Amino acid sequence: MSAAGQGPLISVLTPVYNGEALLADCIESVLAQTYQNFEYIVVNNRSTDRTREIALGYAARDKRIQVHDNADFVNADANHNRALARISPQSRYCKFVQGDDKLFPECLERMVDLAEKHPKVGMVAAYGIYDAGKVLWEGLPLASTVVAGREVCRARFLGGPYLFGNPTSSLLRTEIVRGKEEFYPEWNPHSDTEICYRILQEWDFGFVHQILVYKKSATEGSITAWSRRINTFAPGHLHDLLTYGHVYLSREELEPVVAERMAFYYDFLAKSRWEDRDAEFWKYHEAALRRMGRPLDRKRLYAAMVRRLFKRLLPR
Repeated sequence: MSAAGQGPLISVLTPVYNGEALLADCIESVLAQTYQNFEYIVVNNRSTDRTREIALGYAARDKRIQVHDNADFVNADANHNRALARISPQSRYCKFVQGDDKLFPECLERMVDLAEKHPKVGMVAAYGIYDAGKVLWEGLPLASTVVAGREVCRARFLGGPYLFGNPTSSLLRTEIVRGKEEFYPEWNPHSDTEICYRILQEWDFGFVHQILVYKKSATEGSITAWSRRINTFAPGHLHDLLTYGHVYLSREELEPVVAERMAFYYDFLAKSRWEDRDAEFWKYHEAALRRMGRPLDRKRLYAAMVRRLFKRLLPR
């Protein structure tokens, strides 16, 4: 079926900026899919290297490939939104593949097969692998491939596994994203996680128990490397909990979880204060707390710093 180009149309999307080193491998991995009924949209975000030339070279050889150039430079999430705006009206599913990632040959086929068998599944995820050989992300129990989205999100907020992966490792129904100007919140460095909590309020979650994507380890200067240095993950998780926790948890469940996460976050900030982190770090975290409606409580921060100091001084 798939080899003959039958089945629903999939929109494969690669928003990219200065990706010349790995873009050809990324595109080749899409063209090598066992499922061939796709359109492939590359959105070049004002790259200053050979990204555009490489993409146009492939587009000249394969009519399924479209290359679009942004008139202005935008952040990564905005570029994802611009890619979504290019999706064909005939598309049933959409699939991102970042310019430094790759898909294994059966990726589209396996994900679409699961989604087609389960019409209530709005999001399908799978395992990935780093170039260092580490398997990425946790999955559902082997006996399970589909679970209610609310159960997945509820379990995550209560300390369960992170199943969502990243945009390269997941597939979405196009009807979920169609017509939304800002599907990915463009201020949030973890918007790919936030949209999962939004989507799975109404849709089921599917998981393919197979390594289907390859992800390049974070390189110096990448967004991932920056997020790790600043640790945008801690306030990101807290934001999701405060924004969507009430959807999935009862008040009795939510209050102690929020209290625990706030305590964890202030302990992290206290540790960071002793480490003398730079101005960029503090600017980010103070802004993140203000956005959540919980401005930095300096008394609480100093109290957490004192507790850490006592732990250092007390004999072990």
